[in-house]
Amino acid sequence: MAKRDELIAFCDRLLEVGEFQDYGPNGLQVPGAERVELVASAVSAHRESIDAAVAMGADLLIAHHGLFWDFHPRSLSDAMSGRLKAAFAGDLSIAGYHLPLDAHPEIGNNVLLACELGFQPGTEMLGEVKGRHLGAVAHREDAISAAQLFTQVEEKLGRAPLVFAEGPDEIRSIGVITGAGASDIHQAISLGLDAFITGEPAEHVMADAREGSIHFVAAGHYASETLGIRRLGDMLSGQFGIEHQFIDVPNPI
Repeated sequence: MAKRDELIAFCDRLLEVGEFQDYGPNGLQVPGAERVELVASAVSAHRESIDAAVAMGADLLIAHHGLFWDFHPRSLSDAMSGRLKAAFAGDLSIAGYHLPLDAHPEIGNNVLLACELGFQPGTEMLGEVKGRHLGAVAHREDAISAAQLFTQVEEKLGRAPLVFAEGPDEIRSIGVITGAGASDIHQAISLGLDAFITGEPAEHVMADAREGSIHFVAAGHYASETLGIRRLGDMLSGQFGIEHQFIDVPNPI
């Protein structure tokens, strides 16, 4: 069993949350149990993941998408009230780590996906959000075919991606911005990358990919952002000697 505040402090330091502007708060959002024996992780903190965390006896839920966002109304909706009531009833603490988890050079969503696909991230980055570059640029010495890349994305993330195959036959360089990074295809083209992988598509990217001679891969917002939060939960488990379980609530987006 570990102290909740020590776990949160560890995450805050690791992800350098104070260095980021974001669309909502990072760190502890709902204080519940002060001691943690089981930490649950999920891509998003919504009612289904909160209920699942309470049902499994978790003391802390960490999520990539936390509860509170700038685009939400400041007064509580019925849905938000229900989420908070469920957390309070289960004495469940909830923490969220958004852009800091995307950008982290070791356990970030972008570098982890690049590595899972067999590419080596470098120091070059793409995709600026609120003054910070989040995406990864990665290379490999031995080329793989475009078809192999698309298959690997499906195998690693468990869903078939939307692909506009408009780039070269052999792939040595990729750009990765998980989640909603479609518009950064322009920077990927300017960098001369062979493929650009993100979560969600946008209407303009089919033409952009075709005219920019680059492969565009929309792997799913949810699917592409499962890696970082799972790794963070595993780190907490190893660092503090507590149990970790990932809550999978698949989303087709």
